[in-house]
Amino acid sequence: MTRTTGTPEPDLLYSAEEDALRAAVRALLADRCAPATVLAGLETARPHDPELWRALAVEIGAAGLLVPEKLGGQGAGPREAAVVLEELGRAVAPVPYLTSAVLAVTALLGCDTDRAEVAGPLAALAEGRTVGALAVPLPTAPGGTGAPTVRADAVGALTGRITSVAGAAGAGLLLVPAEGPDGPALYAVDAAADGVRTEPLTPLDLTRPLGHVALDRAPGRLLARGERARAAVDRALLTGAGLLASEQLGLAEWCLTDTVRYTGERTQFGRPIGSFQALKHRMAALWLDVASARAAARNAADALAGDHPDAPVAVAVAQAYCAPVAVRTAEECVQLHGGIGMTWEHPAHLFLKRAKADELALGTPGRHRDALAGLVGLAAP
Repeated sequence: MTRTTGTPEPDLLYSAEEDALRAAVRALLADRCAPATVLAGLETARPHDPELWRALAVEIGAAGLLVPEKLGGQGAGPREAAVVLEELGRAVAPVPYLTSAVLAVTALLGCDTDRAEVAGPLAALAEGRTVGALAVPLPTAPGGTGAPTVRADAVGALTGRITSVAGAAGAGLLLVPAEGPDGPALYAVDAAADGVRTEPLTPLDLTRPLGHVALDRAPGRLLARGERARAAVDRALLTGAGLLASEQLGLAEWCLTDTVRYTGERTQFGRPIGSFQALKHRMAALWLDVASARAAARNAADALAGDHPDAPVAVAVAQAYCAPVAVRTAEECVQLHGGIGMTWEHPAHLFLKRAKADELALGTPGRHRDALAGLVGLAAP
């Protein structure tokens, strides 16, 4: 994609530091997040794997990648966070990285970080001492928040209900957009406070829990108000959607790699089924899709990292393309594994469920195509 005049060309390659980060995250997930471990965890009541999350967030320091060092983070950026999400997608890891380390952290960074009410929670998230969640419905697309469903009174007591909040069940801190006495505002709410109730849902993707959040005069701490609050939430949704494409990329890569491996081992009529021309064509087409998805996802991460003016375009392109590719690759993975792919014991269903859930998260592909048309001035026929 050509950048706006005066801005640098995108860098789609991985740096040495990003490769080292990938190696560390992949080694951790290989040791603690094997498919059998993920499947076993789904049968518990835990919203995420706390030991894995601590290792990722604290020992590797991934929770603070988007946070400047002076605020308690690692001082990296969206490119590095995208690498982590690629690996988490490859493992369908049950950790709240997207919801806490991306959405919640980016929303806080959009507020005045010189204020203790903002800097304190931000440092806690960056250091892995708490888990956060941005209290908006998971399907909300960038720029599509609409009117808040929560009201705040003059003393900061919040009342209302937000549906389908990702990560709410395991969060210690909720960032709640609300309609305050002076207009839109963003509040921090302790999830364990009086007047806060989380109603768990049974989502399609059991590795990313959802919950309805009900507030009844819950005490909130004001983080931002007016246009700044609205911009902080919109930036969080834009960053989340752009980096979600990297998770979809990692998911698709695992599905393609495992399908190629399986079809090279499974024999029929005395030969590997992967040698049949029809299956070769299908997997070659998937490889092209995944390679293109990598370019789109990397372009979005690079545009967000450089705060380029065309970042919304890059994000819309990435989500419009990567979400269907992840679903299609996961569907082919299930089908080309034959009967074994339809069983609970095989992990293929985990990837298909994550792909389908991600397709709805932070805006559907159709919603992003509509946004892209408006951004580039392409009117509908």
